[in-house]
Amino acid sequence: METSSEVVVSVRNVYKLFGGDVDAGLAMAREGANKVEVQEATESVMALSDVSFDAERGEIFVVMGLSGCGKSTLIRCINRLIDPTSGKIWVDDVNVTDLDEEGMRDVRRSSLAMVFQHYGLLPHRRVIDNVALGLEMKGIGSDERRERAQEALDTVGLGDWAASKPDELSGGMMQRVGLARALAHDTPVLLMDEPFSALDPLIRNELQDELVAMQEKLHKTIIFITHDLDEAVRIGDRIAIMRDGEIVQVGTPTDVVLHPADAYVREFTSNVRQNELMTAEVIMSEPKDVVHVSAIASRVIQRLIDTDENHAMVVDDDFRYVGTALLQRIEQWRSDPKTKIVDTPLLVETSVSPDVVLDDLVPLGLRAERSIPVMNGDGVLVGEVSLDTLAGAMDTEDATDLGGVS
Repeated sequence: METSSEVVVSVRNVYKLFGGDVDAGLAMAREGANKVEVQEATESVMALSDVSFDAERGEIFVVMGLSGCGKSTLIRCINRLIDPTSGKIWVDDVNVTDLDEEGMRDVRRSSLAMVFQHYGLLPHRRVIDNVALGLEMKGIGSDERRERAQEALDTVGLGDWAASKPDELSGGMMQRVGLARALAHDTPVLLMDEPFSALDPLIRNELQDELVAMQEKLHKTIIFITHDLDEAVRIGDRIAIMRDGEIVQVGTPTDVVLHPADAYVREFTSNVRQNELMTAEVIMSEPKDVVHVSAIASRVIQRLIDTDENHAMVVDDDFRYVGTALLQRIEQWRSDPKTKIVDTPLLVETSVSPDVVLDDLVPLGLRAERSIPVMNGDGVLVGEVSLDTLAGAMDTEDATDLGGVS
């Protein structure tokens, strides 16, 4: 999923303490005391400690961690269901921590919508009326709210169930209604607090895929809370891992799994198969030998001989891949001072895109005799995956599966 690099939600140095001597606990936390030390000294429970991150427009930013790590407290601080003890939070350039209740209500109406784990549907209302409830509370006219509610139901695949009552729906369908209710508000930010955790695994996976597909069209900024690493990896553009109220690492799923910040993250991610995250972009290198289509074949031949290489990748003016010149196929032009490399019998190798995962690269590597070209969507050569690199990546994954590499 592409993002615009425009920050929509910014959290800076947020602390949240409950009970006891909050002021003393906050002072200790700012001096570096951990959660246990603060609680023992002040009887104050530190739910969040110096939390900072930015979420960009169009990205799914996943906050994950074990129960009690502070992730649900964090999302409730963002929409001010809970007031942070200290720190600043901006939503669409509005500092929500400085707003009074009326100002915060305006932000919730215009910028924030929330999807909870429990659907909270009114049993006596039809599905479309449940979806339109928030719009009704905003004072939006009946025609417009029904139109927006129906559009949201269509988006989540429940357009034909608009007239049904909640007791006619499955759990997965009810959660789709909850998502539609949030979408109907048409806010730039969606806050989702473990929305799929109570569902069956198959339904959960289905909704995860649907959310990702919807996001490709909607381009919302989604802050998604979960305790499930597989879910985080499946849907997240970036993941923030929390422990004891602190964020210990922020990165792409690949960054977090392949480059854990500490032993806690390493253990947390140890059961994720790297083959499912390691992509051509991660393991590719700059193409070793690249020549332009106008290059003279005899000079290319001499260059390959001098560098002890047996092939070169041929590109056009825009660096688009044209083919591969194999030394054994072009040697007959060794003494020809005029023939261009593009006029020799080039071999067009099977290429891959940067996001192809290791599992899909391996079969190609088993059939290939040379490096695999990596091209972007415009056919531009952006790298190559050598057979040695591919074999090394496979060895690393095998060792990880056996517990040999962590």
